[in-house]
Amino acid sequence: MATVILVRHGRTTANASGVLAGRLAGVRLDDVGEGQASRAAARIAAVPIAALVSSPQERCQQTAQYVAKASPTSLSIATEDGIAECDYGEWQGRPLKDLAQEPLWKVVQTQPSAASFPGGEAMSTMYSRAVAAIRGLDAQIAADHGKDAVWVAVSHGDIIKAVLADALGMHLDLFQRLHVDPASISIVRYTATRPYVMVSNSHAGDLDWLAPKPADPEAAGEPSGADADSTADDAVVGGGAGPRSGQ
Repeated sequence: MATVILVRHGRTTANASGVLAGRLAGVRLDDVGEGQASRAAARIAAVPIAALVSSPQERCQQTAQYVAKASPTSLSIATEDGIAECDYGEWQGRPLKDLAQEPLWKVVQTQPSAASFPGGEAMSTMYSRAVAAIRGLDAQIAADHGKDAVWVAVSHGDIIKAVLADALGMHLDLFQRLHVDPASISIVRYTATRPYVMVSNSHAGDLDWLAPKPADPEAAGEPSGADADSTADDAVVGGGAGPRSGQ
């Protein structure tokens, strides 16, 4: 299997004003969000990217464009409906401070598996389709580009939290314990044994440790890509030496 870099879109005008954007059209990155997206893209630029996939929402497409422009190789943006924003239905476009007074708000916070947005989708549906989309894309990219392939998915806070919760083996009712900021980076590596959450809600630091390691003619038999501790399907007892040990 491959490794996915999960990028939340940068801050939007709706985020800044405390409005739940959902799938409303015309919600774009604000000036802060543009800067956030640019910095996230610069972090990713050191990694050879096999594929770049985005939610159809405009704010994600904008963020993905920054990733594509920063890449040293040509990247096209594929759109995937499976990682679209949750359909919040009648909640879309409303201030969060008003939504917090709704009885459903408490359900969303404490038992999201039982939450269904009026005129929209259930959170359990959102969770299932997001996880299925990411896992399916990851398997296809691994088949096309090899198990050390790294790809990028640009999506939304709740979508990325759902993917992280699945990788951690968490029930949907626990996923509110996770936090995903605008333009943050999270990383999940899928293997035949289990998923590994390698990074969560990260804001700084280059990602060159994800890039394939150059072949060493004096180290025949050693794995390519990141060090064996970080690529093996089995968890390393004691935690291992980490990527690029000794470099």
